[in-house]
Amino acid sequence: MTNPSDFRYTVQTHTGLVRKVNEDAVLALPDHQIWLVSDGMGGHAAGDFASRLIADSVAMIPVGLDPAARMHALREAIQSAHRAIVAEAERRGGGTIGATVAALLVANGHFVVLWAGDSRIYRLRGGQLEMLTTDHSAVAEYVLAGKMTWDEADQHPQSNAITRAVGVGEEVEIDKIRGEVAAGDRFLICSDGLTKYTTEAMLQQMLSATALENAGDALMQVALTGGGADNISIILVDVV
Repeated sequence: MTNPSDFRYTVQTHTGLVRKVNEDAVLALPDHQIWLVSDGMGGHAAGDFASRLIADSVAMIPVGLDPAARMHALREAIQSAHRAIVAEAERRGGGTIGATVAALLVANGHFVVLWAGDSRIYRLRGGQLEMLTTDHSAVAEYVLAGKMTWDEADQHPQSNAITRAVGVGEEVEIDKIRGEVAAGDRFLICSDGLTKYTTEAMLQQMLSATALENAGDALMQVALTGGGADNISIILVDVV
């Protein structure tokens, strides 16, 4: 079983320069080899409630599960948070409360990514950056149809219109991909507060050229210098 000491990571979240409340939640569980970013929606006392509930639900996963059981527990923790958020929205009299989720689990030389919404997970391998997730958003349909790039989608006026979120609808569909990890891989998990101020080329260059100790700060500074209009969350995980 992969040892947690085979990973190095850094976690950062920032309210940004415009919002008064940070509705993002970040979670690092190195003993579980799980890292997660959740971006809340619905305003103060709603968005931050939803994202924190997702993180807290995942944090309750028992230590010591085998990789398959851990993956199922991660999915069920997100589904459990979905049901709790829906119930809370009903208790408050309706309205939209929800959050994105992007979670990375690593075990036995493999990774699993689970996500809903437009928070993203990238992998840098051999100097090449790959976006592992696909946004659940209105503009994503244009990208998938070949009508624009992800960089162009990030600047589109409707870029914040997501089509899927934990806590929204009767059920939440959680997408999953899996693959192998290799020594030297670097994973980036982030909210859209970062990606709206960067391009894939910029991310690739910065992640390739910057040590882990400085990379999170460097990415955060790009988002803040660009305007910091949204909450910004960044998790970097290096496979040693």
